Amino acid sequence: MLFYAIYLCAFALFCFLIYKINKKTTSISKSVFSAIVMGAGLGITLHFIPEAHGNTIISWLAVVGSGYISLLKVVAMPLIFISILSAINKLENAAGVGKMSLTLVACMMGLVMMAGLVGVVTARMLHLDASAFSHLQSTLTDADVAKTSGVSLPALIASLVPSNIFLDLTGARSVSVIGVVIFALLAGVALLKVKHDAPEAGRTLNVGIDAVQIWVMKMVRIVIALTPYGVMALMAKVFLSYHLAQFVSLLGFIVACYLAVLAMFVVHGLIIALTGGNPIGYFKTVWPALTFAFVSRSSAASIPLAITSQERLGVPDTIANMAASFGSNMGQNGCAGIYPAIMVAMIAPTLGIDPLSPQFLFALLPAIALGSIGVAGVGGGGTFAALIVLSTLHFPVALVGIFIAIEPIVDMARTALNVNGSMISGLLATKLLSRQKKTLQKAPQ
Repeated sequence: MLFYAIYLCAFALFCFLIYKINKKTTSISKSVFSAIVMGAGLGITLHFIPEAHGNTIISWLAVVGSGYISLLKVVAMPLIFISILSAINKLENAAGVGKMSLTLVACMMGLVMMAGLVGVVTARMLHLDASAFSHLQSTLTDADVAKTSGVSLPALIASLVPSNIFLDLTGARSVSVIGVVIFALLAGVALLKVKHDAPEAGRTLNVGIDAVQIWVMKMVRIVIALTPYGVMALMAKVFLSYHLAQFVSLLGFIVACYLAVLAMFVVHGLIIALTGGNPIGYFKTVWPALTFAFVSRSSAASIPLAITSQERLGVPDTIANMAASFGSNMGQNGCAGIYPAIMVAMIAPTLGIDPLSPQFLFALLPAIALGSIGVAGVGGGGTFAALIVLSTLHFPVALVGIFIAIEPIVDMARTALNVNGSMISGLLATKLLSRQKKTLQKAPQ
């Protein structure tokens, strides 16, 4: 009992210190950074006590960590729905909604193909080869492979369309988030038509929607204020749970994944710079969202943080909501881009294929883009993204099962990159749509 009392008192003390930091600064980034350090310290010290005691302490800290994730998920659906509806409510017509959606999806598909290219180049530079792992046992089951055998693009696209909005609001489907977005777009377009055809009813709806949005945003801000406490609890679990020494034989693959993720973050920074932004200011703004995504390994739970980060960067709330929502299910730079691309680059040479040849890349990169949509249909993150891409290219899939053991370690970096990719897509779409609008305004009438 002494172990439990000491650690829980230490956690309570750290929470109090974070509270004091929050009172001194308006920047959530500083308190999140402090929480990371404190959580890491707690997790590391837990290795010096009996494992059973450490697991019990972590189970108590999970009340804070898992509870925070649950709160983010519970506010995500109302936030997505009312924010998109409110943003469309402020438009004069529905003509721009379709263009906005297509631009955003195009940005996501472009970025995930870019991530795939980065993954291939990184694997080749490190001379990774699938034959080096042939002695390891694959844990892939026939059921895992079966989940991807019947995947088809038309079926995947059809699965995105909601059939029961109340079911999707509960998050019951793997693509529930996109289902809510589609319903919100439909409701928004219908709202614009009501305002045109029945102005009095439109004004009533307008007042009600604005009031609900203010109410929901208050809830979201309350939950986001808890971010440092949730991050600290989750970080303690991370440092206790994962023992890198167990995965020495797969260290080359882990290093390749992290180097590729880092390279893609650099690419994201270059994109920001080339579009007239400040990469340093950008990463300071999105730091809490990326940190939470890293420790939670949940793109869906990161949606509220990703939305608020984009809005601080000047992204309109409609685009911010759609980018964060779509990004939780498609176009994932880490899970659907880098991860399967590294596996492909490792397997291709064993089959006599140069993975950097233009002909092969023209086949691989579209497969990665389509596979990034497929992840939403089958669930399971990077493992199933890799299965989809390898199956599409008719490559052997056994290698995927070898890396399942270390997936939690690489998944932390992948998820942070996934969330950043969605936010970069929101920024890019905003820039592109803004330039199109200026071009139309300058065009001779």
